[in-house]
Amino acid sequence: MVRLLERYVKYFPVTSGTPIISIGEGNTPLVRLDNLGVKLGIELYGKCEGLNPTGSFKDRGMVLAVAKALEAGSKGIICASTGNTSASAAAYAAKAKLKCHVVLPAGKVAKGKLAQALMYGANVLAVRGNFDVALDMTRRLASDLGLNIVNSVNPYRLWGQRSGAWEVSDEIGSPDWCVLPVGNAGNITAYWAGFVQYKKAGLIDAIPKMIGVQAQGAAPLVTGKPFQNPETVATAICIGNPVNAKKAMAAVKSSNGMFLAVSDEEILQAQRDLASSEGIFAEPASCATLAGLYKLKRNGDLPKGIRVVMILTGNGLKDPMIVDYMVSPPKEVEADFDDLKEAIMSC
Repeated sequence: MVRLLERYVKYFPVTSGTPIISIGEGNTPLVRLDNLGVKLGIELYGKCEGLNPTGSFKDRGMVLAVAKALEAGSKGIICASTGNTSASAAAYAAKAKLKCHVVLPAGKVAKGKLAQALMYGANVLAVRGNFDVALDMTRRLASDLGLNIVNSVNPYRLWGQRSGAWEVSDEIGSPDWCVLPVGNAGNITAYWAGFVQYKKAGLIDAIPKMIGVQAQGAAPLVTGKPFQNPETVATAICIGNPVNAKKAMAAVKSSNGMFLAVSDEEILQAQRDLASSEGIFAEPASCATLAGLYKLKRNGDLPKGIRVVMILTGNGLKDPMIVDYMVSPPKEVEADFDDLKEAIMSC
């Protein structure tokens, strides 16, 4: 296995003193979504980031952020999180033998993600406030306690996440559009920077249009103003005041892209469609991308035949409780052959 920091060593800010750590991040599948592509009239791909070690794209940036923390002699790391960052930070801290502190918004984190952070051995604290409150206090704590913050305010986090764009480009070249869910707005910034870096190196000819999709209940980059009390079933993007807002807006503007918002109902329908049409179970935030494409198609704003890559940022098993809202429980039948046969035939 070629470790991510080794594979792209010439594009990462690593030195001879940077520890090359890994738990198998990167090299995720880029799957052609033929059924949905036909439905939308485009050439559609899904970058399945839920197959990273902790089940989300966060591992790409976390491996670099933690390696640089080790290089700097850090005594520990800290992060605020809606879930995926906490799982990733805790896992890489365990690998690096660093203490990890996690600050979460109480009651706003999917149980699958919370379980990961706890199992990896992090010190997990839930504050009675939203993510933006948690991040503000975490930044102050990092300064006061001499801890390395590994949220996307850490430049190494975003630099590591550029590798997703490099992998897409290595496989199919530059797509026409790259569609991402947007919460704290770091990933869309990172992908854009990754494409720019590859174009400067002469490895691709053009930068794709960057399309950022937010949930209607947490859509500050669409409305142009912060959301004081963001709410959405897509907990991974339930952020009302993104710290990378300016960078993300610059990335979208420079690529002639756009931001748009979709409802929770549209997100959940897209999640179900992705699973039932393509066999890919992604968490709700990931499926905002498909919901966004559906909306653009309905509005006549999706050009036919273009090549589109959706970044499916997290695994559906991160938030299994959401399934209760979408599908009926298994039908119970007696342990009788004829009853079972009848149930199958009547389906």
